[in-house]
Amino acid sequence: MKKPANVRCLAAVDCAQLTRLAQKVSQQTWSAEDARKENDFEVFHHTQHVVFRFIAGNRDPEDSYANPSWDAWQRVLQPVMDAAIAPFGFTKPVFPKAMLAKLLAGHRIDPHRDGAGSNERVHKIHVPLVTNPDATFHVNGEDFHLEAGHAYEVNNIVSHGAANGGNEDRIHFIFEVYEGAYASLQAKGRHAVL
Repeated sequence: MKKPANVRCLAAVDCAQLTRLAQKVSQQTWSAEDARKENDFEVFHHTQHVVFRFIAGNRDPEDSYANPSWDAWQRVLQPVMDAAIAPFGFTKPVFPKAMLAKLLAGHRIDPHRDGAGSNERVHKIHVPLVTNPDATFHVNGEDFHLEAGHAYEVNNIVSHGAANGGNEDRIHFIFEVYEGAYASLQAKGRHAVL
């Protein structure tokens, strides 16, 4: 699976409804959802998440699960996801992870690599919902401003991080995707050999 060298703009997406809903999430809900997230890594010290879908143990993208919030949000999330991945031309897309991520104003996400396991097998997509000119994404030594209303694929297995130098919290919708038709063929091939 080929990832971009750093960041690649995929498409403009209509995320107005999702943006309105994300802005209505109360601080109490952000805090409660963030407290139960599986992706509780130190680099996210000033980031809060509402996790809709995740990969068990972050190992195999075929072993993902949905939180109850997925059922409530899917009708708004799915059209954004489908529009964002249209350039890939997948026949059977699978979305193992989906979440809202809020980076607090005046803070950053430390440079890090997402590591092995599932991360090498999926495309990582960011859709900025609320941002500002002083919110930047750092990948492979370069800085990028990801504009609201666009979907971007980011290379998450090289060094990357973010900074929000603005006065407003930055909110991204982040999800992962892979071609399920290919995974199904691989699984059938494994069973045929057995």
